[in-house]
Amino acid sequence: MPSLKDYRDRIASVKSTRKITSAMKMVAASKLKKAQSQAEASQPYATAMAEMLARVAASLPADFAGPKLLVGTGADQTHLLIVVSSDRGLCGGFNGNLARRVKKEVVALKEAGKTVKIICAGRKVYDVLKLEFAKDILKTYTGIGQKGRIDFSSAREITDFVLAQFEDGAFDVCTLMYNEFKNVLTQTPTAQQLIPFKMPEAAASEAQDKTVAGPVAPYGFEPEESVILGQLLPRNLGVQLFRALLDSAAGEQAARMTAMDNATRNAGDMINNLSIQYNRARQAFITKELIEIISGAEAV
Repeated sequence: MPSLKDYRDRIASVKSTRKITSAMKMVAASKLKKAQSQAEASQPYATAMAEMLARVAASLPADFAGPKLLVGTGADQTHLLIVVSSDRGLCGGFNGNLARRVKKEVVALKEAGKTVKIICAGRKVYDVLKLEFAKDILKTYTGIGQKGRIDFSSAREITDFVLAQFEDGAFDVCTLMYNEFKNVLTQTPTAQQLIPFKMPEAAASEAQDKTVAGPVAPYGFEPEESVILGQLLPRNLGVQLFRALLDSAAGEQAARMTAMDNATRNAGDMINNLSIQYNRARQAFITKELIEIISGAEAV
């Protein structure tokens, strides 16, 4: 049975841990407000750009030879996965859920006979993936947003590398995988195909409805569609990646705030349980001493 000193030391240790988790919760809450506003501000622009490109692509004639970023290479053999995670832990299942989704995707592609390449933006998922897929990782970016704000230059650096790899024929399909920020309590692992450009579901269904309804008046474009798509498709790649970085940053702080809140509550419960056990042990110790005193007095 632990001594009274052991109980006191354990209670003091848990109280120190509770102070740390409580402080981390407050820090995460203060960072969350800024990160959330950035993420929410980027989502309408990224969504509108994807829908606009979908409308332009849907209006193209069937025999139009579009840019490679739109139509792809004509093959489906080599897949590039861009995985966006955090550099730090202590945020619950935020990185673990994404890592499981990525591993499942990689295994499925390899079982189908595909070649997989990975770019990691964030250290935590890289630490998990390198255990099984180290040879498949092309490049890793860390330290994004260390200064407290994520700017577009971080997304541009990754975008330039991806476009250079695509021009060299290093892959056929590029998919972005990240935690989409729904709200403070929900961050969902999401996969979004970037190359070749894939229409959003809403735009695709709209185009299908127009096709079923019959011919419609075509749009007029100035400059021509090939020029528009040639300029906007690379920019869309950067915009979608920038949105993923912002969503990941907001989701990280939200997950950390929730995890530290739960840890603080659990520490409080543990302190209460340890205090009860300490009081019972102290009571037993006092009772034992009283019995020894009484027994000694009766013996005399």
